Amino acid sequence: MLMGADILFYPTAIGTEPHDPDLDTSRLWRRAMIGHAVSNVVPVVAANRIGTEHGQRFYGHSFICDERGDMLAEFGADETGVLVATLDLAQAKKHRAAFGFFRDRRPELYGRLVEDR
Repeated sequence: MLMGADILFYPTAIGTEPHDPDLDTSRLWRRAMIGHAVSNVVPVVAANRIGTEHGQRFYGHSFICDERGDMLAEFGADETGVLVATLDLAQAKKHRAAFGFFRDRRPELYGRLVEDR
């Protein structure tokens, strides 16, 4: 976002933990992705794999949300296809300039993350 992105894309393969099949982090993954949208005031497109491989079940639940974290399109655990949503990038930019989550950042304190730009 500090380099001017308008949308964050997260292609992922998140699923159960083979060492602990009872550990289901699917809701946590979604919350983290939505948190990226809100804290960066930017739409997020999160694509997650489905199916099972080597004992790991992938969660699916791909989605598109706006800069406020509101869901615009989403799949369930076993759905596959192409999600489509209309994003208002001008509105997101306006919100980004006003919302403290992004506006009040202090990138000069980020050290090497900013220097390597």
